[in-house]
Amino acid sequence: MADPDRVVLVTGAAGGLGAAVARRLAEPGTALVLCDLSGSGLSEVAGSLDVPTLTRVVDVGDAVQVDAAVAAAVEEFGGLNVMVNNAGVIAPNARIHNLTAADWDLQVRVNLMGVVHGMTAAIRVMRKAGGGSIVNTASVAGLTAWAYAAPYCATKAAVVHLTKVAAVEYAKERIRVNCVCPGTFSSGMSEKIPREAMAALEAKHPLGFGTPDDLAGAFAYLAGDESRWTTGAAIVVDGGYAAP
Repeated sequence: MADPDRVVLVTGAAGGLGAAVARRLAEPGTALVLCDLSGSGLSEVAGSLDVPTLTRVVDVGDAVQVDAAVAAAVEEFGGLNVMVNNAGVIAPNARIHNLTAADWDLQVRVNLMGVVHGMTAAIRVMRKAGGGSIVNTASVAGLTAWAYAAPYCATKAAVVHLTKVAAVEYAKERIRVNCVCPGTFSSGMSEKIPREAMAALEAKHPLGFGTPDDLAGAFAYLAGDESRWTTGAAIVVDGGYAAP
């Protein structure tokens, strides 16, 4: 098989947002590497795409597994042009004094270190190739305060700032690093939020809750050539949540 024009790796690709992003980026000439903990979910997403696709069961909190996934992308398709660090978790919903060290460790491991591992592996490949685009999934929770979600807010705020630091560090090497900050949208993660909290959140979104497809366009923009002069950006797509 001839090398594709563009190779894209997406983590958390079996979930609602990751799958929507994968579908949006599955353009002719693109090869996709889809990573997630759910092998069956990956197979379902891959089966819906009409582009060359490689699936890998990956725990993004494990740097060795992430490195191996990126290496597989290079071996299978000849390189890596776009890295979408999308995998994330939110749990449990509790006030700070009721959280355990394990509650913090889980979200730091996945939401923050998962992005660190993905960026690190991608940057090593992209530096040799002369550039690329990294898109991280942050959240409006990283820009505002959500009660009962301290670990999630803290880790997503870290992703926003990490994105900006990396953008500055690697601009001269033509590696663009941006993030998308979604508001609340229908997903497996949102289903874990108590009903009362969800109702309060929806009331704060002037356009109501979104869907994964409402967000995918922002990822496509940051992954593509139209955003060639965009780096260090935190693009908010939130139905107006952060506007007031």
